[in-house]
Amino acid sequence: MNTEPLTDVQSLDRVLHERRRLAIVSALAPTQGLSFRELKDALQLTDGNLSVHLKVLEEAGYIKVNKSFVKRRPQTRASLTDEGRQALTEYVDQLESIIQHVRATP
Repeated sequence: MNTEPLTDVQSLDRVLHERRRLAIVSALAPTQGLSFRELKDALQLTDGNLSVHLKVLEEAGYIKVNKSFVKRRPQTRASLTDEGRQALTEYVDQLESIIQHVRATP
């Protein structure tokens, strides 16, 4: 019995495996970055929930958070780092491996 996909499941990135964090990095992947408001609206998260997940992703080095002022109003923007893009690619590759294993199993 091939247990490689079972190992893949156990080694999935715990930071990205949380669905809201996966949604955040997936939303950021095709962009140069999104504002806090854009992420909040797109993912339908509360301010507090989004803030907590952004902090976890930033601490992992997967995103960069930039705070600035636009017309004297604070603005927070998040963008995916190279490390975050690599982690997302590896995560998706692991999921694809698991899916292929399941489909190949009689």
